Amino acid sequence: MSLDNSKDNICGILPVKKPEGWTSFDVIAKLRGVLRIKRLGHSGTLDPMATGVLPVFVGRATKACDIIPDRRKVYTAGFQLGVSTDTLDSTGKTLKTSDKAVTRADLECAKSSFVGDIMQVPPMYSAIKVNGKKLYELARAGKEIEREPRAVHIDSIDIIEYDEASRRGVMKVDCEKGTYIRSVISVIGEKLGCGGMMTSLERSYSGGVDIKDCYTIEEIAEICEQDKLSQMLIPLDRAFVSYEKTTLGQWETKLYRNGVKLRPEQTGIKDLSEDKLYRVYGSDNSFLGIGAFHEGSFRSFKNF
Repeated sequence: MSLDNSKDNICGILPVKKPEGWTSFDVIAKLRGVLRIKRLGHSGTLDPMATGVLPVFVGRATKACDIIPDRRKVYTAGFQLGVSTDTLDSTGKTLKTSDKAVTRADLECAKSSFVGDIMQVPPMYSAIKVNGKKLYELARAGKEIEREPRAVHIDSIDIIEYDEASRRGVMKVDCEKGTYIRSVISVIGEKLGCGGMMTSLERSYSGGVDIKDCYTIEEIAEICEQDKLSQMLIPLDRAFVSYEKTTLGQWETKLYRNGVKLRPEQTGIKDLSEDKLYRVYGSDNSFLGIGAFHEGSFRSFKNF
């Protein structure tokens, strides 16, 4: 693949609508060819069966993949009660079934137990690493190991559709990063005494990116042929809009760019808290990165 060196300074978030059947790595690999840019990353893996929002960080923006403050995710998931599988979704091997009837009222009552701060055991079919091995690699080899429960937060679970005869339905889950929707459906099924599996999954919001703003792979390829990549990119600083903004003077901008620590009075920041992060802009209003106070001096936390 021939890379375009003229794009080395590109920095932004490409809002991608991931197609079903693709891994997140598949999307990145394809986009490297489409964009002719090597430096690409994403801030949250989606299962191959899942569709929807996959924020792709382009160029210098890849430095921000792990520090985005907006941890909110929103999913729409199809589910089937009465069936349990090894993968917790419809792609897996059926382990058991149940004919137990479940009413809408039963379902509403059960799901309420899993809203708020809960502990969740990561599924074996996940990309979490244990002793250097990804769990799904162990699962595919027929191995199952004990996993430590993790703290996750779920803001809401709304049952959008539910058919009592088939026990199939659709739920919307508003949660924080790190929540496995397959596991949510599985534990709701366990609480109901019949089991359950996920049948479909769409992520409609992730880290400040809404699905209505996303582009398909085909749309991205078409727009890139017109050399209009910049029109699709979300400016990186929007991902940090929750942080207080500070704009440096011309001399302070030069110092900051060169890694020099600034005195508090050089920043224009009145709140000198060392517990906060700040969006830092240069005198030309260009986004420089994230800064913070440490031991009385202002310095770069992450430069872009």
